[in-house]
Amino acid sequence: MHRANLAELPCSLARSLQILGERWTPLVLRDVCFGWNRFDEIHDHLGIARNILKARLDTLLEHGMVERHRYQQRPDRYEYLPTDKARDFVPVLMAM
Repeated sequence: MHRANLAELPCSLARSLQILGERWTPLVLRDVCFGWNRFDEIHDHLGIARNILKARLDTLLEHGMVERHRYQQRPDRYEYLPTDKARDFVPVLMAM
């Protein structure tokens, strides 16, 4: 099934759906905004497949909704922190 690229439409709702329209993405963003900031915490809280979680976090990183910070070396481990853009979106998440 071919999906249209909503980011090209002159509509803020369509552009937002291009980023947050996948079913897990709003839940991942909610968890990050409410303090589940490490990959394993989000994974355990949502029960989402690891590859899907990685893809959703990558999308949020790409669009400036979260920032990734290393909290451990050997092995490298990261936490995901909400940006101002994500915090501005919290009222929309709560309305949903």
